[in-house]
Amino acid sequence: MSTQSPNRPPKVTTQTIVDMKGEERKISMLTAYDFTMAKIIDRAGIDIILVGDSASNVMAGYDTTVPMTLDHMIYHSSCVVRGVETALVIADLPFMSYQVTPKEALISAGRMMKEAGVHGVKLEGGKPVVETIRKIVEAGIPVMGHLGLTPQSIYKFGTYKVRATESEEAQQLLEDAKKLEEAGCFSIVLEKIPAGLAEKVTNQLSIPTIGIGAGKKCDGQVLVAHDMLGLNKEFKPRFLRRYADLDTKMTEAVQNYIRDVQSGDFPNEEEQYDS
Repeated sequence: MSTQSPNRPPKVTTQTIVDMKGEERKISMLTAYDFTMAKIIDRAGIDIILVGDSASNVMAGYDTTVPMTLDHMIYHSSCVVRGVETALVIADLPFMSYQVTPKEALISAGRMMKEAGVHGVKLEGGKPVVETIRKIVEAGIPVMGHLGLTPQSIYKFGTYKVRATESEEAQQLLEDAKKLEEAGCFSIVLEKIPAGLAEKVTNQLSIPTIGIGAGKKCDGQVLVAHDMLGLNKEFKPRFLRRYADLDTKMTEAVQNYIRDVQSGDFPNEEEQYDS
């Protein structure tokens, strides 16, 4: 018997996401790393919440995503899951939690599902991770792929520039996307690739593509919530649209609090308890 409240929208599942492509409904995805942010984003009606290993940059202050561990990701993911009622929650498998062997990858994905309660995992790469993806999917764990700029490989690439601008790399990306679909991925993130290539990939797959810096023809879009909300003013890529300036608003709020404390205005008589 369903316990779904009649006032709540239906729970988003991986099948919902696949169906959205067929129905030509755009998919919205944002990151979250904690209970409070996840609750706000979920309540707003987002389709997918990604617990990204970008927590390494946003929450921990590292320069890359490489330092994140599986335990870090399980912690952040469990916080997010507790704040979500409707959205599909997908978590990144961090660097070196899936690259060594498919067996190790399956154990990592299983821990994410069992200990954090996420609904699926995301991992980076093409042909080298196909067998790993197949093994995880066969165990009943949904997988989202990730092609193009793959931040965990930043030391290999040496730069965050646009990927697959040359024909050989573009053709390899298209072939990899098809392999990921065949391996059982329910969707694929395309990061920082030419818009024309992203459109070509999108048109040739039956599973959805979710773009970040990959143009408007993808089936959906993803941004880091802290960037989109203007909490990080230093990051200014072309693909980022800021929908708020929370850095300024929060700074002003803190300054007002300091002023009121120093002047004695806070707390006032209504904000204290009588004996």
